[in-house]
Amino acid sequence: MPVTVLLVDDEPLVRAGLRAVLGAQSDIEVVGEAADGAAVIPLVRRLRPDVVAMDVRMPLLDGIEATRAVLRTVADPPKILVVTTFEDDEYVYEALRAGADGFLLKRARPAEIVHAVRLVAAGESLLFPASVRRLAERYGAGAGRPARSVLERARLTEREAEVLRLMARGLSNAEIAAGLVVGAETVKSHVSAVLAKLGARDRTQAVIAAYESGFVEPR
Repeated sequence: MPVTVLLVDDEPLVRAGLRAVLGAQSDIEVVGEAADGAAVIPLVRRLRPDVVAMDVRMPLLDGIEATRAVLRTVADPPKILVVTTFEDDEYVYEALRAGADGFLLKRARPAEIVHAVRLVAAGESLLFPASVRRLAERYGAGAGRPARSVLERARLTEREAEVLRLMARGLSNAEIAAGLVVGAETVKSHVSAVLAKLGARDRTQAVIAAYESGFVEPR
């Protein structure tokens, strides 16, 4: 079955470009479009896309509030990929904190756009560690204390802590497994345990908590 995608952006040219790139792939199908976040909920419920590629800045309802609304009101919500012009935008960081699975730059090459959609559809978070670190340092200072409290209460095992640090570096499960010389299923179990203990929806939320708390420090 192809990965189904809903495009949400107030710029028709951006939607057209994404549709052209994604629609050319045999394993991806663009099932709908919207010009504002206010239209996302009914479209998601009707079309049931696997991935929503959503602009972060829109006039009526921005990508942050639209992300929150989807995750709050839709059962089995789709993966959300924030599409942005600037990677250091505070809106991007707030969208990630709200539950978006990653972000994609509008200037990305076609191959990068396709890879991003496939990655988040497969359950991996699309993170750029250096960018997330900068965003956390710039906009996440006020959340540091709660994040530290969450990490302290989580009581991660030594191996779970190691896996979280590798996640924060942007490594996939396969890369973590290769680095630790363990099986992929073992890593998947550790990742699931980390998310459960942190109360995180996905890898993105866990990584943000790791940076905000100081658990993972900038190199």
